[in-house]
Formats: sequence, structure tokens, C-alpha cells
Amino acid sequence: MSDVVVVGSGPNGLAAAVVLARAGLEATVLEGQATPGGGVRTLPLSTEAVPESLGLLRDVCAAVPAAAPTSPFFAEFDLAARGVELITPEVSYAQPLDGGRAGVAYRDLERTVDRLWTDGPRWRRLLGPLTTYSSEVAVIALSDKRSLPTGHPVRLARAATAFGASTGLLAGGWGDGYWRTEEARALIGGVAAHTISRLPSLAAAGTASYLGALAHTPQGWPLVRGGIGALTRALVADLEAHGGRVITDHPVRSPKDLPPARVHMLDMHARVAAGLLAEPYRSRLTSLPLGGGVCKVDFVLSGAVPWADPEVGRAGTVHVGGSVAQMRRAESEVAAGRHADAPVVLVSDPAQHDATRLGRDGLRPVWSYAHVPTGSTLDVRAAVEQQIERFAPGFRDLVVDALVTPAARMADHNAAYPGGDIAGGMVSMWRMVARPRLARDPYAVAPGVYLCSQSTPPGPGVHGMAGLHAARRVLRTEFGMRQIPSLDP
Repeated sequence: MSDVVVVGSGPNGLAAAVVLARAGLEATVLEGQATPGGGVRTLPLSTEAVPESLGLLRDVCAAVPAAAPTSPFFAEFDLAARGVELITPEVSYAQPLDGGRAGVAYRDLERTVDRLWTDGPRWRRLLGPLTTYSSEVAVIALSDKRSLPTGHPVRLARAATAFGASTGLLAGGWGDGYWRTEEARALIGGVAAHTISRLPSLAAAGTASYLGALAHTPQGWPLVRGGIGALTRALVADLEAHGGRVITDHPVRSPKDLPPARVHMLDMHARVAAGLLAEPYRSRLTSLPLGGGVCKVDFVLSGAVPWADPEVGRAGTVHVGGSVAQMRRAESEVAAGRHADAPVVLVSDPAQHDATRLGRDGLRPVWSYAHVPTGSTLDVRAAVEQQIERFAPGFRDLVVDALVTPAARMADHNAAYPGGDIAGGMVSMWRMVARPRLARDPYAVAPGVYLCSQSTPPGPGVHGMAGLHAARRVLRTEFGMRQIPSLDP
């Protein structure tokens, strides 16, 4: 019998297993897919027109781990020391607009300020303090929402003040009046749309403040050389070096699929994890509403995306949705269960920054997903192509083929994404705290069973912090250990 069995090998499940194995416990991770990683995997990209022999790779879900560099877990884990190279584009993210214009968020805050003209000083006032205290902002944003963040008290206080002020400003309609240019509004709106929810909202404003601050740090919003799966390989290697193991091709669909253990930890969507529990524990997890869905479209192109504004092509992440008003209409349609004619689309062209992502014959993968209603079965490739073509004339001429994964099929590749909900449940300010429900300990969901997924605080993102928070509780409550082991390589 293992001390701990972790179900799911996403970054949170592996983070929990790494912590427990380093504490001297026997940790076993079960993964239903043939390869570990959950939403942090890099696999061959092939279609009917593009054979696997051309050497293209696709990031199955996450591609740009913006939260990883400042995550307390990954900061101590030290990815660079483990051979994981983070690539930091000079432009963290961009948002193209009609007429060949674009908002561009450089890693250099002052360069961004200069490009925003009359809104430059306002951008500096809003995001400058957040950028100055970005590490503390990350500690606050990635906390368990139950305990006081640790760190320098004065810096934490200043970070909290700036974070609260920015979130309050952007959460309501008064935030619109703060800006004078559509470029600045779009830059903030595109980051807020990561919540896949109605705009504006408190949660979207908090997300925009947090991720917006990270964009102007030296690490920016990084890509991973060779694909994001390198993060998973580093986690698995550390787990195995400390006596843990990962068993793939082992789906857990019912309690009978679980081997005995002193503790079970579930890196699963709360709705999926509920199927492993009896009442009253089951209904406590199903109370978390599903979040919005995504349709993943992996394009194969014969050249770089020809953005009308060349600066957009220098960004690691591109938010495609047009103006803030257009994005709000699109997100309202999705929230109402309808497909938007012009959906919000996230796009990344990794080969622009990483030559290893180029395949033979010069082909390149372009990662994208569109916001759609949860459970959607629709192939929205045409709508995505139309949106990108709108801001990158000639894009369609470069498309060799595409691999489409509708929202309803996302769970085929990762059971933690029911209906295409990649955020582990609804993202709202209330649900960032009451996740999966309001409880003193959101991780303990049944006797000897802990949830350690995005369905718990701090919520979605590639940060490993839900796994760390849950592992801390398991060590203390189940094994009487109060000291978290070092993650230093």
C-alpha cells in the first residue's frame, strides 16, 4: 500500500507528489493517458495532410506558463537548474485592432508606456506599482485564500494596496473612462478575457491586474523551449529521483480503479472527482459550476502569421477579439450558451521565438483556442480563421491544415476538462475563494481524500500551487509533519 496515491498528473498533481516524495513518503501518481502532464503536455502534431514524420509538435492545452516564473513552487523548484529553458519574448502579449492598429505590451514597462501615447502615464500609474511588487502580487494571487501570505510585510502591504486598487478600478464601467485609447482598453480587456466569463467582473479585473503585472517583469510571459511538456518531464524526473512513480494508461473512473493508500489526492476537476465519492461528499463537489469552454485549433502553417502590425508577431501570446466592446459581446454570448460569430481567440506562434518548433519543409505549428459554450460540439475552425484573417490578411493562404478539438472532446485528452472547461470550474471572485465550496479547508473533501486541482485555490494556471497547498495539509493532518521539504535541486 502506498502512503499517497495521486490521481492525475497535471502540474498540481505532480507538485503534490514531488513534495510528498521529498518528505519521505511513498507517492504513486496515476494517469489515464499514455503520457503524463494533463494539460501540460507536448505531443506530435499530425493531420491527414501533415504526417508525423515532419516533426511538428503541439502543446495539448497550456502553451505559455505566465504564472510559472513567479510561482513560489516553481521558483524554489528552479526550472532552469533542471534544464528547462524559458524563452521570454520581448513582447509579452499583444492585441490587434481593426485598421492595422494594435496594443502591444512589451516586457519593458516604459516602452509600453511610450507606445500608448496619452494613455502611457495612466498605464504606468496602474501597472507600475504592481510590476514593482510582482513577486508579492504573485504570492497574494496564488495563496490558499485561507492564510496570510508570507514575505516582507511592507512589500506585501504595498502589493496588496496596488492589487486592490487596480482590481477595483478595472472591475466596473468606471475603468472604461480611465483610458483614452482603444489600444490600452484592448490590452487590459484581452488579459481579463482569460477568465472565459462575462466582462467586466471582479475576477476578470483581478486576473488582468495579476497577469498584466507579470507581463512587465524580466521573465514576462514565457514560452518553453521545445514545448511546455519540458515542465512535466522535470517534475516527473524529480519525483522518480525521490522514490515516487507515475503509472500511465491507468484511468480512474470509479472507486474500484483506486489502489489502496493511506491518502488519496485528486488532481481532477471537482465535477469529475465527485464521481469517486459517496454522499454527502459527492454533492459538495458538484456544487461548483462549470466554467466556459474552449475549442482548440492547432494550425499547421507554411509561414509566420502575417499580422497587419508586425509588432504583434513579436508577441508570445496574441489576444484576438477586436475592441473591448466586441470582446464583451462575444463573452456574453458564450456565457449565455451561444456561439459568438466573432469569438475571443488566443493565439501563439512558438516558432517565432523557438526554432526547434519548426518542422521539416519549414512548416510551423500555431496554437489557438476559441471561447465557446461549455460542452460545445461545434468545430469553430472557420470562425477562428476568419478572426485571425481579419487582423492578419493572407493568413488563410498559409494554412496547410488544422487539428480541431471541440470543447466536448477536450476531456478525451484530459479528463480534468469536462465540456472543455479548462479552468477547473467557474471563475468569479466568489468562486476563487469558495472553490470548490466555502470551507475552512477547501482541499480536504472526504476522509482521507484531498482535492489538489484547479478546482481549489488559487484556481487556474500553470503554477503548481494547488498541489503545494494540498500537500502541506496532507503532511500536517495525515502524517503529523509540519515542515515542508526543500524543493531545491
